[in-house]
Amino acid sequence: MDFPAQANIQKDVTCPICLELLTMPLSLDCGHSFCQACITAKSMESGTHQGEEGTCPVCQCKYQFWNLRPNQPLANIAKKVRENMSPQKQKLCEVHGEKLLTFCKEDGKAICQHCAQSAEHRGHQIFFIEKVIKEYQEKLQAALKKLRKEHTKVEELEADIKEKRVSWKNHMQSERQRILKGFNEMRDILNSEEKKVLQKLEEDEVNVLDNLIVARDQFAQQKQCLRELISDIEHQIWGSSVDTVQDMINVMKRSESWTLKKPNIVSKKLKSTFLIPDLSGMLQVFKELTEVQCYWVDVMLKPVNAISNITISADKRQVTVVHNFPLKSIYPFDFSAFDILGCQHFSSGKYYWEVDVSGKIAWILGVYSKGRSLKRKGDSGFFFDPKVNHLDVYSRFKPQLGYWVIGLQNESEYKVFEESSTSDSKVLTLFMPVPPCRIGVFLDYEARIVSFFNVTNHGSLIYKFSECQFSQTTYPYFNPWNCQYPITLCPPSS
Repeated sequence: MDFPAQANIQKDVTCPICLELLTMPLSLDCGHSFCQACITAKSMESGTHQGEEGTCPVCQCKYQFWNLRPNQPLANIAKKVRENMSPQKQKLCEVHGEKLLTFCKEDGKAICQHCAQSAEHRGHQIFFIEKVIKEYQEKLQAALKKLRKEHTKVEELEADIKEKRVSWKNHMQSERQRILKGFNEMRDILNSEEKKVLQKLEEDEVNVLDNLIVARDQFAQQKQCLRELISDIEHQIWGSSVDTVQDMINVMKRSESWTLKKPNIVSKKLKSTFLIPDLSGMLQVFKELTEVQCYWVDVMLKPVNAISNITISADKRQVTVVHNFPLKSIYPFDFSAFDILGCQHFSSGKYYWEVDVSGKIAWILGVYSKGRSLKRKGDSGFFFDPKVNHLDVYSRFKPQLGYWVIGLQNESEYKVFEESSTSDSKVLTLFMPVPPCRIGVFLDYEARIVSFFNVTNHGSLIYKFSECQFSQTTYPYFNPWNCQYPITLCPPSS
């Protein structure tokens, strides 16, 4: 007989109470069978043997004790199964050879009914095995429930650890890329400085060598003249005739007037001595830019006025002037038509964005605090009048009016309207050693700071407004002026 079939038969001849092979099985009307000793003990426990109705331990059907019927066929099958089982699996009392129907809690082992009545177990807590099994099943269920909760926690922690591992791995990769990028940029800075110094050195070398060539040629000419004069003197010095007197006088005059003309002396020192660049200062500038770039926000554009003078790209990152009016032919010119704000607005925190102004000859960039409307009655923006000084162009962009901006006009004039508590504010001209093609703008709302960086020149600081009086929400501000080249916002990934 194969193992599955034997297992099924063994299940059919197993007592549901003691979970052992049936011994002298008795069957109920419902069809379930039990060991005689098991069902008798169960009936005695419930009082069924005294005439009361009992319930089947399996299906709970009612039965009378005297209706129990011996089931010999089932007993025969159980006997055969028992004979096929090894003695170790029968689990009978080693002393009395009977079923282990009870359990001694003091000794923690299953015993037979004879053992339960012996002096060895007298006074011990003896329970039927099925009751003990049920008790431990309930305890195991509670333990299982608790452990399953713990298992769920373990899985959650495992998932959290896995997620953190992936997150840290990505963070470390980002840090690795940031570090590599930072050192590459520092190398670029050093390479650029090295190129400038070597180029200057080459220029000095060319100038020095050219001067030496000129001096050499001058000496060659004087040497030739001197050699000719010496030859003439040697020829005339032995003359004795009257005819050679005049020639001797002429040679003498030439020798007396001879003067060595020294060429411009070349200094042994270079005009420009190589100086090691201020690396600490350069690195400090680079560090400041790197720190503010951590607050990069992806700014989008939106026009303030419903006009057709400008067009904004589909990705809302570029603004271009549509109608290019010659400034000097129009008076007055309303530059408020070019007002552009960022879609984002800020009332706290730190923010940074970069703007590409390559090719433009005029622009204004910075921050606008919405203390009053950009479009005011009686003020259509600022006016460009060729008859007045260009500084009046900035009359609208005072910090007192909510603007913290810098600008370019006339292709090379970089201006900023200085912060002032009086009405006598003045426009400052900014010096740009390297004209910026890309400008970084940093806003620290709580610190009341607006800074501008020349990203083109390794992130050098252009200008910083301090103690800014932000009255309300602030916006990124852009004005392309009447210049055909676009203003483009750079995404953080760039």
